[in-house]
Amino acid sequence: MTTTAYPFTAVVGMDDMRLALLLNAVSPAVGGVLVRGEKGTAKSTAVRALSTLLPPVGVVPGCRFSCDPAAPDPDCPDGPHETVAGDARPARMVELPVGASEDRLVGSLDIERALSDGVKAFEPGLLADAHRGVLYVDEVNLLHDHLIDLLLDAAAMGASYVEREGVSVRHAARFLLVGTMNPEEGELRPQLLDRFGLTVEVTASRDTEERVEVVRRRLAYDEDPAGFAVRWAHEEGELRERIAAARALLPAVRLSDRALRQIAAVCAAFEVDGMRADIVTARTATALAAWAGRTDVRTEDVRQAALLSLPHRRRRAPFDAPGLDEDKLDEVLRQFEDEEPEPEPEAAEPDEGPDDDPDGPGGPGGGSDGGDGPDGPGGGRPQDGGQEQAPPPGGPEPSIPEQRSAEPEASSGAEPAESEEGGGAGGSGGERAAVGAAEPFRTRRLDVPGLGEGAAGRRSRARTAHGRTAGARRPRGTLTSLHLTATVRAAAPHQHSRGRSGPGLLVRRDDLREAVREGREGNLVLFVVDASGSMAARKRMGAIKGAVLSLLLDAYQRRDKVGLITFRGTGAELALPPTSSVDTAAARLEQLPTGGRTPLAAGLLKAREVLRVERLRDPSRRPLLVVVTDGRATEAKKAAGSGRVAESTPVERAGRAARLLAADGVASVVVDCEAGPVRLGLAGTLARDLRGTPVTLDELRADSVTALVRDVRTVQNTRRAA
Repeated sequence: MTTTAYPFTAVVGMDDMRLALLLNAVSPAVGGVLVRGEKGTAKSTAVRALSTLLPPVGVVPGCRFSCDPAAPDPDCPDGPHETVAGDARPARMVELPVGASEDRLVGSLDIERALSDGVKAFEPGLLADAHRGVLYVDEVNLLHDHLIDLLLDAAAMGASYVEREGVSVRHAARFLLVGTMNPEEGELRPQLLDRFGLTVEVTASRDTEERVEVVRRRLAYDEDPAGFAVRWAHEEGELRERIAAARALLPAVRLSDRALRQIAAVCAAFEVDGMRADIVTARTATALAAWAGRTDVRTEDVRQAALLSLPHRRRRAPFDAPGLDEDKLDEVLRQFEDEEPEPEPEAAEPDEGPDDDPDGPGGPGGGSDGGDGPDGPGGGRPQDGGQEQAPPPGGPEPSIPEQRSAEPEASSGAEPAESEEGGGAGGSGGERAAVGAAEPFRTRRLDVPGLGEGAAGRRSRARTAHGRTAGARRPRGTLTSLHLTATVRAAAPHQHSRGRSGPGLLVRRDDLREAVREGREGNLVLFVVDASGSMAARKRMGAIKGAVLSLLLDAYQRRDKVGLITFRGTGAELALPPTSSVDTAAARLEQLPTGGRTPLAAGLLKAREVLRVERLRDPSRRPLLVVVTDGRATEAKKAAGSGRVAESTPVERAGRAARLLAADGVASVVVDCEAGPVRLGLAGTLARDLRGTPVTLDELRADSVTALVRDVRTVQNTRRAA
C-alpha cells in the first residue's frame, strides 16, 4: 500500500532546514545535509517530503543500478547496455536503518559461486537502490562507524566498491545524502561531520500560533492524507518547477574572483581545517544564486552559504557546540565593501528562500507535520543558521572561599564535619556552587580485561567484523569475510571423491570458513564521582573535574557509552543514565555542586544497580567502572539519644559494596584524589576491595614521566597470580 507523503510546502517554519534540502536538490554536488535537532521537530518528515519534489529520472529498462540511458555506466554489473529508450520513474528515497549490515548497504557477493564457477553473482545493496535519488539515514550518529565510512566514501567518489577476497564489483552510486540526528544521543566524529556538505540546527517553535498551526495541519493530514495533499498540490507543483528552473540555470551562474576571495577569507578567519569547507561554500553560494534566479554570486549568497556550511567544521574540541559567530562573519565580509559594487537587483527577482508566501505559517511556504515520524508532534521557527559559541570546557576556574580544615582521624578515615559541610548541620548541608573544570589532558588508555564481542570501538580487545585475522570458523549465517586458506584446506581432501578432473577447485558450502577477526570494542564507562565536602575543602574539585573531563574526552574518542553517578550528602544520584552523548555528560559535570558528607557505599551500590540494568539492556557491552574519590567515607550522625550502636563504620560498608562489585566481575579503576601531607591510602584499599587499578591524578596523564603503563588487565592478572 502506497502512503501519501506529507507535502514539503506544508512544513511550518524550519526555513534553514528547508533551504538546505532544496539547495541540495538544485545542486547535489553541495554534498548533502546533516539535520541536527531535538526529537519531534519534523526532521524526518521534511526529508521524506523532499523526494516527491525531485524531477523524474530516466533509467535503462531492467538495470538494477538505475543507469542513465543517455550515458550508461560502462562498468555497470548489469551492462554493457545497448542504446535504448529509457523508462522514466520517480526519484527514489531510500532509508538506511540504524541496524543495517555492511552487506545490506553495499551489496553481497556469492563467494561459493565465485570460487567454484568464477561467476560474480552480486546482489545490489541500498547504495545501488539510492543511485540518482535520495539516501536518508535517520539517527546517523547511532550508525556503526565502519558503515558511516563506507557511506561517505561512496558519496564522495560517486561509486561503491565491494571487495571479497580478490573478487571485486564496482557500480555507480551518486545520491543526495541526508542524515538526521538528535545530539542528546551522541555526536558524530569531527571527520564524519566534515563530510556532510551542510548542517542545520532545528528546534521546536515556542510561538503559540505557530504550534497551533502545526497541530492543525497534522490533524488534517492524519484525517485525510490524500485530500490534504491535494490541497497543497498547487504549491508543490510551483516548487517543483522552481527546482527544475534552478537546476537548468545552475551551469550559467558565475562565481567571480571577488566572491571566491570572500569565501577564502571567511574560511580562513574561522580556522576551518582543510579545503573542503571552501569548496562546499562555493558550491552552496552558486546554488543559492541559481535558486534566486540570478547568474551572479553576491555577498548575501556567500554569507548564507557560510552559515550553512561552516558551523560543524569549526569545532575545536568534541565538547564545543557547533556554531558560527555572525558578527565576526559580517566583519570579514565588510572588508570587501570597497571593491567593485554588486550588480543592481533585477526587477522581478524571486525570493531567496524556500518560502514564496510572505503570509507566514498559514501560507503555502510554511507548515509541518511537526514530527520525525507519522505521529510526531512539533514544528519550528526559522533558524539563523548558527548559534553562539559555547564556552570551552577548560575555562578559568572560579575562586573558592578559604575554608577551615582539620586533620582527618586516621582510625576512621573520616573528614571532620566542619570541612565536609562548611559548618552546616546534618548530612546534606553546606552545598557549594559548581566549580569550573581545569584544562583537560590526554589520558592513558584503561582497558577491560579479556576478549569481548561488543560494539565496535577503540578501547578493549574484542572479536569484531574488522581487524586483524585471528583464526577461522564455520560461518554463522551469511558469509561476509572469507578465510581463503582455511577454506582451501577444508576442501582439498575431498577433491578426488568429488570427481575433480580440471584445474578448478570443487568447493561446497560445508567447506567455507569465515575469518575470525580481532579488533577493539567500545565499553560502558560508568563514572562514580565523589562530590562531597572532603573533595572541595582543599580546592581540588577543579582539578578533579578536569581529570574526569579528560576521561570523558578519551571515552568520546574510543566510542564508549558513558554514565555519571555522583554521591554527596545523604546518598547517591544517577546524574546521567548511560548514553552515547559524551557532550551531555560533560555539561552535567560542569554543573555539579559539591558539599556535605561522603556516602561512598551508596555511590558504589548505585553503580552496581545501574550496571545490573545495563547488562540486561546490552549484554555484549562490557562495563568499566571509574571511581573518582579520595577513599574517605562518612555518613550522617545517628540521632542523639537513640541508644543505637552502628553495626559497622562507613568505611567498612564501602568495602563490602566494593567487594560485591568485584564478585560481579566488574573491571574498575580508582582515581585517587587524596592530596596534602597526611595521606591515609584509603583509595588504595578501595581499589583492592574492587580488585581494580589505583591511579593517582598524575599517573592518569599519558605524558607523565613518572607514571607507569597501567591497565586493568595487568593488575587483575597480577592479583590472580598472587
